[in-house]
Amino acid sequence: MSKITKSKKATDEDKKTTKKKSEDTKPKTTKSASTKSKTSASKPASSSAKDTAAVDKHMEKRFEKMREERRLPPRVMEELVTKISNLEISKKEFDEICDNIIESYERSLVEPGEAVGTVAAQSIGEPGTQMTLRTFHYAGVAELSVTQGLPRLIEIVDARNNPSTPTMKIHLASSIANDRNEARRIARDIEMVLVESVASNVSIDLLRQAIDIRLDPELMDDKGLNVDIVSEAIQEKIKGKGEVEPGDNTIFVYPANDTLAELQRLSEKIREVRVKGINDVTHVVIRKESDGYVLYTEGSNLQDALEIDGVNPHKIYTNNLREIYQVLGIEATRNAIIHEAMNVLNEQGMDVDVRHIILVADMMTADGDIRQIGRHGISGSKNSALARAAFEVTIKHLLGAGIAGTKDPLRGITENVILGQLIPLGTGSVDLLMNPHVPTSSKKK
Repeated sequence: MSKITKSKKATDEDKKTTKKKSEDTKPKTTKSASTKSKTSASKPASSSAKDTAAVDKHMEKRFEKMREERRLPPRVMEELVTKISNLEISKKEFDEICDNIIESYERSLVEPGEAVGTVAAQSIGEPGTQMTLRTFHYAGVAELSVTQGLPRLIEIVDARNNPSTPTMKIHLASSIANDRNEARRIARDIEMVLVESVASNVSIDLLRQAIDIRLDPELMDDKGLNVDIVSEAIQEKIKGKGEVEPGDNTIFVYPANDTLAELQRLSEKIREVRVKGINDVTHVVIRKESDGYVLYTEGSNLQDALEIDGVNPHKIYTNNLREIYQVLGIEATRNAIIHEAMNVLNEQGMDVDVRHIILVADMMTADGDIRQIGRHGISGSKNSALARAAFEVTIKHLLGAGIAGTKDPLRGITENVILGQLIPLGTGSVDLLMNPHVPTSSKKK
């Protein structure tokens, strides 16, 4: 009996232990389940982060490869990097975008052997002739007039030293851009004031043997001048040739040589004395625009305008190409040619591709100097005597070439057309060679 009771006790104890074990294990299982759920939730987040990192790495590799291959220009490459970096795309989509951009860029390139010069000449020349019907008018800001249409296009292509209506657009420094009083002050500093523009009368006083200058008080106030400033300017101009005596709104100039001829000559010289402002700028108009007051000038002097206090030197523009070349250099001149030509064509409603204008600008500025397209510029400096003769003044070029014993390499189009030969363009730019003496494989056998 004792054995049976012992065995019962043992089974009861076993049951208790199993219960305890099961109770102990239950919370453990719930904990493990919660940890599992946590890990499963964190898995997609970590995997997505891994994916983006992989895509970024793939992008960087592809961009490096594209830069090494140089299949796209740097500017297009920069734009592609900035635009794609903001997008959430897969590797496949990214590769498709890159392939499409490279393909479309290569399609837009000029075919080898293409007559780019002829196409550009036709593309600019044809709309230019259409423009003549509505061209001889002026358009500009307020009281200023600016040459437009075909005359302006001819000025640009001829690289004229002095355009018919030179003008500047001057922005003010950002701190005073919205101050009208400051804009008026700067306009006064820029606008050229001569003695005759503030004098009501300049005459010769024969009794005193002097030049009598009567100043207009209203004009003097408007220009911010006084008698002393005007007399100093006159004295500086004539220097030792006479004496200046300022009075009340009058100035008497006594020349060293008091002959009548000398008086007349000196009076003409005094009329043209610059009292204030910068040379060649005859009129300034102030205009309110979205980013503040802007000054528009009649006449152009870029060098002196850059030195005026209160002017923004980064936002000043002139339509005089020669001035841009002298002050800012040849690259700025090239950009100005493109900008000016496109402005003229767009204002007349002519849809000309910018690449034709870029080609013209490149030709005009390729030597580091601005040259016109004509017999004094590009056409007159060709290597071929026949090409030069075909353009203008035929006899002079042919005689000069004959006397000098010039050889013509016949590499251009014009000279080959004159001789009736195949021109080196399109299919004519490719030469196929064949050697008939090489034995074929059948003959060898």
